[in-house]
Amino acid sequence: MTRKLKNKDLNRLSVEKYRKVSKTPIILVLDNIRSMHNVGAIFRTSDAFRVKKIYLCGITARPPHRDIRKTALGADESVEWCYYKTTKDALSKLNDCHICALEQAMDSIPLRKVDLPKNKTIALIVGNEVDGVDESLFEWCDQIIEIPQFGVKHSFNVSVSTGITLWEIFNKIND
Repeated sequence: MTRKLKNKDLNRLSVEKYRKVSKTPIILVLDNIRSMHNVGAIFRTSDAFRVKKIYLCGITARPPHRDIRKTALGADESVEWCYYKTTKDALSKLNDCHICALEQAMDSIPLRKVDLPKNKTIALIVGNEVDGVDESLFEWCDQIIEIPQFGVKHSFNVSVSTGITLWEIFNKIND
């Protein structure tokens, strides 16, 4: 009979072991994310996919904070992160990365059709809950990725869209 796995069955890493294992070559760039709950959820998802690093930019909240911790469930301690005053400052540090923005834009590429290099770190910019990725950042990008949507709203929560996109990128670079 099938049963749900218990926490002891999941072979979870300690924070110390997590920090030592190899990481997925993805850097997330959070462009002025307003909600600490979204930041925490992105940390938690990043932990699950062993994201290399998160760049917190502009008004994006930084750990430690109880509202980040509420959704991160400790992932703010396992996933490496750094803060930049502006997103452009962060992007200037991404030498030899393949930079993508997650945004609905002219000539954006549907997520399933994105072709990514397997020999470069992928940097993914995700944007503000109201304004999305700042359009001035597009000039830094090799690609703009869009998640096709078919409902009335045509928008996902930033943490949801980050999770969907990380799953697809993870699969593409690990094929």
